[in-house]
Amino acid sequence: MYSPQLPLARTRVPFPAETDKAQADLGSLEASLLQLLHDHHHSSLKLRQQTELAKKESIDNAKRVSDLLVDATNSGVHECYLNEKRIEIEIRVLAATIARFMKQTDQWLATTNAINSAMKEIGDFENWMKTMDFDCKSINAAIRNIYQE
Repeated sequence: MYSPQLPLARTRVPFPAETDKAQADLGSLEASLLQLLHDHHHSSLKLRQQTELAKKESIDNAKRVSDLLVDATNSGVHECYLNEKRIEIEIRVLAATIARFMKQTDQWLATTNAINSAMKEIGDFENWMKTMDFDCKSINAAIRNIYQE
């Protein structure tokens, strides 16, 4: 993480004539270094601001995309929910219709059974009448035979 330690440099002791020139060079070098430091600081601040702005924009875009995805999903879910409600209403209507038809069918069945029983009774009555007619004819024939002798 850290760069390796560089060896210490030996300092040179300047001559008095070189001192003024060295101080002038040192001042301009110091000014240049300060300018570089200042420029670096401003560029890093500008870069940090741009990064923060890009971060905020990307977060806003991500929110927008997620909202759109949620809306798209919810619209499908909402449509399914409405269809489910319509189907439930249709099921209730069909159940009521089926119950009404079952009652009507039971009534028809009861009526048919009553008619069937009546027909059986009519058939029994008709059979009784034929039996009575046959018996009456037999008695009548017997009485005639007795009367003719």
